[in-house]
Amino acid sequence: MASSLVSSFQPRSAFLGDRNVFKVSSSTPFAQVGYSSKTIECKESRIGKQPIAVPSNVTIALEGQDLKVKGPLGELALTYPREVELTKEDSGLLRVKKTVETRRANQMHGLFRTLTDNMVVGVSKGFEKKLILVGVGYRATVEGKELVLNLGFSHPVKMKIPDSLKVKVEENTRITVSGYDKSEIGQFAATVRKWRPPEPYKGKGVKYSDEIVRRKEGKAGKKK
Repeated sequence: MASSLVSSFQPRSAFLGDRNVFKVSSSTPFAQVGYSSKTIECKESRIGKQPIAVPSNVTIALEGQDLKVKGPLGELALTYPREVELTKEDSGLLRVKKTVETRRANQMHGLFRTLTDNMVVGVSKGFEKKLILVGVGYRATVEGKELVLNLGFSHPVKMKIPDSLKVKVEENTRITVSGYDKSEIGQFAATVRKWRPPEPYKGKGVKYSDEIVRRKEGKAGKKK
């Protein structure tokens, strides 16, 4: 009796019904599944497509992918990657164009347009970066070709000023770094600030003139 019950039992599935009668139909939609290819176009950089005006006192020398810019304040050079190229129009305007349509070319487009514009502005007008010393006893002076900083250490900090930069100190606490190479100005100013970055409680340290230091509330004393 038990053997007949076992032989007549057919396992069932809550999802498929009778396991013995489950079949895969030849008309299932799996055979119709496919993949469609779509070309992804990189958007043109809003910065990269802007033209660059060249002042009359700036000389442009372009040889292949090498650019040299000379002006009254100095001379700079730049080599372009193969993804972009620089062209000079009959009107005298400079344009940076992409040579290929890739994501990297789109990134290089805006970057090298900005670098080229910084070179033209740098050799004609120049750039400057200002820093402020905040703290009791903090002061700065220029001695020859060195910037001397007193920032609370046991000894003054002396920094050699590059030949292409000019450093001026006003009221012993205001430092102005100027020159024609924007990247070099920024690097020198960042090095000065690195010696004593502004702390968030009292704001003491070296900060940029347009820098906003987020202040933190001091630790409150324990209540008795």
